[in-house]
Amino acid sequence: MATFPNDLDHSWRQTVRRRVLAWYRVNGRSLPWRESADPYYIWISEIMLQQTTIAAVTAYFERFCKQFPTVQHLARAQETDVLRQWEGLGYYSRARNLHKAARIIVDEHAGELPDHVDGLLKLPGIGPYTARAIASLAYGHGVGILEANTIRVYSRLIGLDENPRSTSGSRTLWKFADWIVAPRSASSFNQGAMDVGSTICTPEDPSCSQCPLQNQCCSYKAGRQHELPRTPPKKKMTDVTEVALVLRRGSKILMRQYSEGERWAGLWDFVRFPVSIEQGNQLLLLPDLDTAGGATLFASESTSCVVQAVREHTGLLISDPYLVTQIRHTVTRFRIRLLCVMATRVHGSVDPTTGFRWQPQVRFDELPLSTTARAIAKLVSG
Repeated sequence: MATFPNDLDHSWRQTVRRRVLAWYRVNGRSLPWRESADPYYIWISEIMLQQTTIAAVTAYFERFCKQFPTVQHLARAQETDVLRQWEGLGYYSRARNLHKAARIIVDEHAGELPDHVDGLLKLPGIGPYTARAIASLAYGHGVGILEANTIRVYSRLIGLDENPRSTSGSRTLWKFADWIVAPRSASSFNQGAMDVGSTICTPEDPSCSQCPLQNQCCSYKAGRQHELPRTPPKKKMTDVTEVALVLRRGSKILMRQYSEGERWAGLWDFVRFPVSIEQGNQLLLLPDLDTAGGATLFASESTSCVVQAVREHTGLLISDPYLVTQIRHTVTRFRIRLLCVMATRVHGSVDPTTGFRWQPQVRFDELPLSTTARAIAKLVSG
């Protein structure tokens, strides 16, 4: 590993800066949030890009900014409307913090985002990377930034021989990011470094022959570009089985809005609860849905866990639940099999303390739903 500024001298740094800026002028990606230097749009894009790919964000960014074109529009909006526009991006705390921060910006900062890192860090949902990204990309401050792409580029560039996300590794990279950034062209340099990481210095099979930093890269010179950066082994996936139960009375369906502190706070969902893997396997008595009826009726001995869970969660008594479909998806390290079950024979009154409410089916398009709940809503509507 090269140390800086000892092993990496001033001329090396100037060469890296010059090459990144020259490459970016020709090869920089055209992205909707780069069309304007408006701090509001840069802020929205950076929050969306946290733990989400550019490909997934682009359409959401354009739709979100059309709905909330200024920070004032966002501050005046209802949280439900903000979550509805965010629906499908996941990590919904980002949207709630965005909404809270917009109100603070309007009430305490005259509608203008703070133009320095310390001020940005005081806003909900903004951490060190996002604060530096806004300060650099929107206001031109000469601060370095670390995200997935620049972490990879800088780790290989200096031959960092430790986990870049460890305390020591992170400290080294933050120091390097501030040392290497071109202070008078911080916005272009940081965006260029990110683009090099996204298009050339990729996690697998980096295109070193096309890299503008090939001659300056310690990892390439040592033939270790495929070894670095060092990352810990991926956490083992855990299998989980859940049931989403659609309880229907006429044109109304029972739903609940998640409260503060819950995984999907602010979103609406059907009756949902986990079951053991064994119970889930018992519920799936047939491998495929019945082609004649479009649903699988449970054997009587297999419905007890569903009936009991519904009683515990809502206070209602159901009979003859049937399996409509199953949805497989992942959330962080959980591999989830979601069994979508429906029941139209519903007896009793909803326990008011549970938060469940009968919602008209026609409101599905208005309510913010989780991704799987939206899939179920479309299935039910169809």
